[in-house]
Amino acid sequence: MLNAKNEIIIALDEGTTNAKAVALDGQGNVIAKFSQPLTIQTPREGWVEQSGEMLVAASLDVIAQAIAHVGADNVAALAISNQRETAIGWYRSSGKTLHAAITWQCARSADFCEELRREHLDVTIKAITGLPVAPLFSGSKMRWLLDSVSQGHQLAEQGEVCLGTIDSWLLWNLTGGEQFACDHSNAARTQLLNLQSGQWDDEMLRIFRIPRRALPEIKPSSGLFGYTRGLSQIPDGLPILSMVGDSHAALFGHALGELGCVKATYGTGSSVMAPVSTPQCTSQALATTVAWHDGERLVYGLEGNIAHTGDAVAWMAESTGLSELAESALADALNTLPASVDSTLGVYFVPALTGLGAPWWDDRARGVICGLNRGVKRAHLIRAALESITYQIADVIVAMRQYDGFTLNALMVDGGPTRNAWLMQYQADLLGCPVMRSDVPELSAIGAALLARKALNQATLTEMKAFIAQHSAFLPDMARHTQLQERWRGWQQAVARTRWQPATE
Repeated sequence: MLNAKNEIIIALDEGTTNAKAVALDGQGNVIAKFSQPLTIQTPREGWVEQSGEMLVAASLDVIAQAIAHVGADNVAALAISNQRETAIGWYRSSGKTLHAAITWQCARSADFCEELRREHLDVTIKAITGLPVAPLFSGSKMRWLLDSVSQGHQLAEQGEVCLGTIDSWLLWNLTGGEQFACDHSNAARTQLLNLQSGQWDDEMLRIFRIPRRALPEIKPSSGLFGYTRGLSQIPDGLPILSMVGDSHAALFGHALGELGCVKATYGTGSSVMAPVSTPQCTSQALATTVAWHDGERLVYGLEGNIAHTGDAVAWMAESTGLSELAESALADALNTLPASVDSTLGVYFVPALTGLGAPWWDDRARGVICGLNRGVKRAHLIRAALESITYQIADVIVAMRQYDGFTLNALMVDGGPTRNAWLMQYQADLLGCPVMRSDVPELSAIGAALLARKALNQATLTEMKAFIAQHSAFLPDMARHTQLQERWRGWQQAVARTRWQPATE
């Protein structure tokens, strides 16, 4: 029987660059937070990976710190939000990983994805899973993992290998190997889930050669996943009451899935997601996905994934020497430099550093800085990097407008880069709609905690509205909105320069 008297929820937000644990009281207020940085490896061009053991160690460490801070007797439950699409495999008997975790940014399965397109399987895959064929998604990464180890496919068929997204890997370790499960939102990012049934799809498993026995059980995002067990710094018996992909958690945290409230998470990459009523979407530019299962029903989302947004700014800061500054000085520079110049002097930076995501889905595109002239200085380049975030998000929203029933009342935003007020105002002016920034930066953790709270208290969505965090509004300047449309058209021309073109004789 779950104990609802102790109302503190510890929410883990396991991202690409940091593992964070947030403690929330019974009113949903953040009362403590702990963070640990994560490292990324790029062993080859286009390959991006992380140590699975590091992800677990950092996550357990910040959870333990949060529990120690509030007292284990006061913790009602744990909640997990995680980086999506990252795939990992491990041996069931030992828990040892097959290989490093292959992150969502990794393009190593691009050739396999191209084979799927040549065989005209992309239409079938999109119709069943809602996702366009791209190395972003987990299924092709799981296929690579089995191909890369001795007898990988045979061991998977025998049930000796586990393949999962990061939520399932964390759950396995938190429960001492007792629970092998994932939630609907993470399963929907594998390209192996049937959107209609909400279960693994036999045809997709055949196409990707992934045995069902190697995959986790799919559960609602809000509900009991298991109990902590066998950890030195975390007591046994704490219930894990939610698991959800980080972008989905942020959408839930903003407005509990209210129609018209479109969410953009600004992080290493960006996810633009809108809640929709059905999984039907014929556009090849966007993904249809499961937003979450709240314990009562599946909620769908229309989404565009962008690989390089905050990452693009970090790359430009490093390339121009700004990364040598202390963290606080760097944040100040990223706020003041773009505002110190009236424009980029015609410079565009298209950060297709490992290809283009939505709405282009071009794995072979590569980044470009164009429009350089003798007057361009560091401030112009930094401004171009920040502007690139707003243009990429606007491109996705244009594609969303083609969906029947899509509405945009406000863009709800979260993530580290949203603290840049100049960036938020530029986004509002470009789109011509209000940008609503969460006043609480840990929104993915909060969304996961809200889903856990719903399960803990058996609450309705109406009752959950009291827990929604406050937002700050950036209202558009409509005169500037008109002016920026020409600038946006220039961006489209710059994007065209990045697109892969076959060699001609």
